[in-house]
Amino acid sequence: MSSVRAMASTRLVSLFTARAADSTKTLARPGWSVCPWRNFSTSPSRLQSFMSAWVIDQYGTNGVLKFAEEITVPTVNSPSDVMIKVHAASLNPLDIFMRGGYGAKLLKLRRDPLSVINNNNDSEFPLILGRDVSGVVVDCGSEVTHFVPGDEVWAAVPPWKQGSLAEFMTLTEYEVSHKPKLLSHTEAASIPFVANTALSALVNAGGLCRDSSSNKRVLITGGSGGVGTFSIQLLKAWGAHVTVTCSQNAEGLIRGLGADEVVDYTAEDAHEQLGMMEKFDVVLDGVGGETEQWTMGLLKPWSGAKYITLVTPLLFNTDSMGLPGGMFQTGFTLHSKVMQNMISSGVFYRWGFYAPDGPALDEVSKLVDAGKILPVVEAQFPFTQVPQAFQKLEQGHARGKTVVRVAEEDERQAEELVQNTRAETAESELEVQETAKQN
Repeated sequence: MSSVRAMASTRLVSLFTARAADSTKTLARPGWSVCPWRNFSTSPSRLQSFMSAWVIDQYGTNGVLKFAEEITVPTVNSPSDVMIKVHAASLNPLDIFMRGGYGAKLLKLRRDPLSVINNNNDSEFPLILGRDVSGVVVDCGSEVTHFVPGDEVWAAVPPWKQGSLAEFMTLTEYEVSHKPKLLSHTEAASIPFVANTALSALVNAGGLCRDSSSNKRVLITGGSGGVGTFSIQLLKAWGAHVTVTCSQNAEGLIRGLGADEVVDYTAEDAHEQLGMMEKFDVVLDGVGGETEQWTMGLLKPWSGAKYITLVTPLLFNTDSMGLPGGMFQTGFTLHSKVMQNMISSGVFYRWGFYAPDGPALDEVSKLVDAGKILPVVEAQFPFTQVPQAFQKLEQGHARGKTVVRVAEEDERQAEELVQNTRAETAESELEVQETAKQN
């Protein structure tokens, strides 16, 4: 099987190389300096200096989104920087919150520590949203060792950096990973941010991993969104028993991803159904609010069980109380809940946060190419319809991710190549099986 996958990967690389060579021929024009990994001009022209992007110049509703064609192209400023041509991006609830200014004070401090001293209220604008990216490397810093121009990559974009709703972006080598070979850019863009969030919560806060999850009982609340659909598949790949709460019309999707038990949270007896089940080792709460109160009683007492919530008050507190007051209040709240739950039932109370992690995505990539994790894309939009993509996300009741195709032509070619490779891989596997039968 590994030889078949290697053959498929080799074919895919060869096909992309051939397409890149064809593209280079069509792009070569007088006054342009073109190389196989760059399709923008290196002459002193607008195409070298500017790019198209969706930006906001102020916080607000969907009306603040603006399409700009003269945004300065990011450059490699650090030896560890990787510059990426964006093929696809996807939206997360965080993008909606950031558009409205949620977490602005803390994120502004992270972007520019001197902003507190300078009192510069506009330092974060124009701001590009988008926390997921799949694309191709076009330039690297002098100390980058894991990537070269032409590599297909994916990454989760930290919220304090300019996002992926643009033609180009720059990240550090440590935030980037090689894209799964058997996914198109559209499919790949649906995974990185939710993967890094889920891994941070389940591994760092929950203490779970491939070697420690077998037969562990995990409850995921609000499991039909991006983090939930990824977590279900990851935990099943690790051998855990997974129970999920979601609405009734999402049950088919959730069971298809491998969930062992599914409970309709809108049902009148939802709490009773969960209460009759065997107690859980871990709760991953993507809902928050009152959910935190009743899920605590579902955990195994005095056995090292862990409750992890993705809904924390950190950014809300710093926005409403300022940085010092907000940080103090957040720390006090966390300490109080940790002590309360430890004393009352021996349950560990934890907060889960997103953490950028390229090497972690390397492991996810292996699981994807092994067929253990599938992309869950609910809706796709062209780059010209980013506001419509935000509107779709704001409707709620997500069944996976909303993806924006940034490089339409390149993405169509990539889709064809991936489909061809999948077909060839399936044919090769059948040939191997037939040969094995004959022998």
